[in-house]
Amino acid sequence: MPSTAGAERAARAAVVPLALAQFVASYAASNMNVAISSIATDLDTSVTGIQTTITLFTLTMAALMIPGSKLTDIWGRKFCFQVGLVVYGAGALLASLAQGLPLLILGYSLLEGVGSALLIPPIYILITTLFHDTTARARYFGVVSGAAGIGAAAGPLIGGLVTSLLSWRASFLLQVLIVVAIIWLGRGIADPPLPAQRPAFDWPGAVLSALGLFFVVFGVLQSGEYGWGTATKDYAIGGTVVIPQGGLSPVWLYLGLGVVVLAVFVGYAWTRERSGRTPLVSVTLFANLTSNLGLLTQTLQWLVLQGAFFVISVFLQQVRGFSAIETGLVLVPATIGLLLSSAAAPRMARRHRERRLIRFGFFVTTLGLGLLLLLGGTRPSVWSYIPGLFLTGIGVGIMLTASVNLVQSVWPERVQGDISGVSRSVSNLGSSLGVAIAGSLVAGAVPGGGQYFAAIVIVGGFAIIGWFAALLLPWKEQRTAPQQV
Repeated sequence: MPSTAGAERAARAAVVPLALAQFVASYAASNMNVAISSIATDLDTSVTGIQTTITLFTLTMAALMIPGSKLTDIWGRKFCFQVGLVVYGAGALLASLAQGLPLLILGYSLLEGVGSALLIPPIYILITTLFHDTTARARYFGVVSGAAGIGAAAGPLIGGLVTSLLSWRASFLLQVLIVVAIIWLGRGIADPPLPAQRPAFDWPGAVLSALGLFFVVFGVLQSGEYGWGTATKDYAIGGTVVIPQGGLSPVWLYLGLGVVVLAVFVGYAWTRERSGRTPLVSVTLFANLTSNLGLLTQTLQWLVLQGAFFVISVFLQQVRGFSAIETGLVLVPATIGLLLSSAAAPRMARRHRERRLIRFGFFVTTLGLGLLLLLGGTRPSVWSYIPGLFLTGIGVGIMLTASVNLVQSVWPERVQGDISGVSRSVSNLGSSLGVAIAGSLVAGAVPGGGQYFAAIVIVGGFAIIGWFAALLLPWKEQRTAPQQV
C-alpha cells in the first residue's frame, strides 16, 4: 500500500512540469501579439513580417505534431519531452538575441516550433499512462488543457508587462528560465518502458503531412498581399510572373496544392497500413464521427481564440497607438474568464456531457464576439472591450477541456499516442489558421482600422460553424473498439 500511495504522489507531482510545459508553449504563441509593434520597430520590419513569424511558429507545431507524437513510441515519452524542452529553450535563447527577422524566425518559428512538437504529445500520453482511473485522468487532462488555454489568454498580459518594463527580448529569456525549471521539476517523471518491438518511423508520411499542412497555411498567408478572389498584383516566382494581376489569387493555387498533397498522404498511409507496415497515423483514426467532430471543434476553438487576440492586438497597437502593457491589460478580461471557466472544468465535466459543454462554449464565445462588435466603434473606450472579451474567455475555457476529453476518451489506450498527436496537431493548425486568416484581413487596413470589424465578423463566423459542429455530436457516446484500430 505505501508503494501504491508513493506512486500516486509521484504521478500527481509529474502533472506540475507537464502542465507548465503546456502553458509555456501556448504562452509563446499569444505573448507575441502584444509585442508586435515593439519587435517590428526594433528589427526594422513590418507588422506582416511579425504576423508571418507567429504563423510559422504555430504552423511548425501543427505540421510536426503527428511525427513528434510517433517518435514517442520510438524514443520514449520522457526522452522526447526532455529533448523538446532543450530544443525549445535553445530557440528562445536565439530569438532573444535576434537582430533581424531571419534569426527570429529560426529561433522562435522553427526551433521553438520543433521543440513544442516534440514536448507536447508526451504531455497527454504521460497523463494517460500515469493515471489509470478514468476520473483522475479526465481531471488532469483538464489541468493541462486549462494550462494551454491560460497560457494563450495570459500571454498578452505577461508579455505586455515584460515587454513594457524590460523589452520583448526579456520575454524570450523568461521562457528560457521556465524551461530550465521544467527540466528540473520533471527529472523524476516515471515513463513506462517501451515494448521491445518498436515501430519504424514513416519518413515519407511525415514529409507529406508536413508539406500538405504547410501549403494550406502558406496559401492563406498569401491573401494578405494578393487578396482572396482575384490577384491584386502580379504573382511571380523567381522573377517569372506565374499569375498576372486580375487572375485567380495564388491563395487557391497553394490551397489546392495542399489539399492534393494531403490526399496523397492519406492514400499513402492507407496503402502502407494495408501492406502491414505502420503508417505515420492510421487512417482509421478518422473513421469515428464523434472523434472527427471533436477534432473539428478543437481546430475552431483555437482558430477563434488566436484570431480574435491577433485582430484586437493589432488594432489597439497600430490604430489606437496602445503600448504592449496597455494592450495586455485590455485583454485581461479574457484571461479572467478563461481562468474561471478552466478552474470549473472538472466540476462541469461531472455534471454535463462534453457535447453540451462544447455547444454552450461556442454559444458564449459567439455572444462575446458579438458584444465586441456591438460595443465597438472606430475609437471605442477601453471599458467597451470588457464584456465581450470576458464572455469570449469564458466560452473558450468551457469547451477546451471538454473537446480534449471527448476525443481522447473515444479511443483505446494503445492508440492514445496517435490520437494525441492528431489532437494537438489540429489545435495548432487552428491557431495557425486563426492568425493567418485574421492577419490577412487586417494587413492592408492598419492605417484606418476599417477591416477590424470584418475580421471579428469572420472569426465569429467560425465560432458559429463550431456551434453547428457541436450540435452534430452524437448524444450516445460512440466508442471505437480496440480491434478496429
